[in-house]
Amino acid sequence: MAGVSELDEIVRAASGDRAAQAALVNRNMPVVFRVSYRMLGDRAEAEDVTQETFLRVWKQLPSWQPKAKLSTWACTVALNLCRDRLRKKKPVLMETPPERVDTALRPEQALASAQALDAIADRIAALPERQREAISLCALEGMGNIEAAKAMDVSVRALESLLARARRTLRAKLKQELDQ
Repeated sequence: MAGVSELDEIVRAASGDRAAQAALVNRNMPVVFRVSYRMLGDRAEAEDVTQETFLRVWKQLPSWQPKAKLSTWACTVALNLCRDRLRKKKPVLMETPPERVDTALRPEQALASAQALDAIADRIAALPERQREAISLCALEGMGNIEAAKAMDVSVRALESLLARARRTLRAKLKQELDQ
């Protein structure tokens, strides 16, 4: 499918083309899963949300008007599903963050790196829900402010405010830990 635009794939997927559907899922599922996992902290729940996200996307695809990228829309759906799940139960902090150890490091460096990532993941997981969403989309998924704001259904200013508060909170926690 090289050379096929996302819009062409969407049109083909909406009309039932399995190859186009598979291409869209393969391209967009990883980001939806990562965002869901960061919000819920539970792999099984994140997988459920990812699956439900794509079920909802496929149902709405024929009538969808592309105002943003499909990945942005899918993240919006996933975030809404995560919010619903979080409202139904008390928040769950991530027990184990995703593995991201650089294998080129020496073992002691890899351990220190993994511990640092664990500590950062714990601090992010402890942020309020909306701040965690903003940090996850912008800092961890690399979305731009406009795209992340669309995914969260907030203004760019509101997103920037959430990011600033999240960063302030993370800095304050780090400073507090360093002072101890």
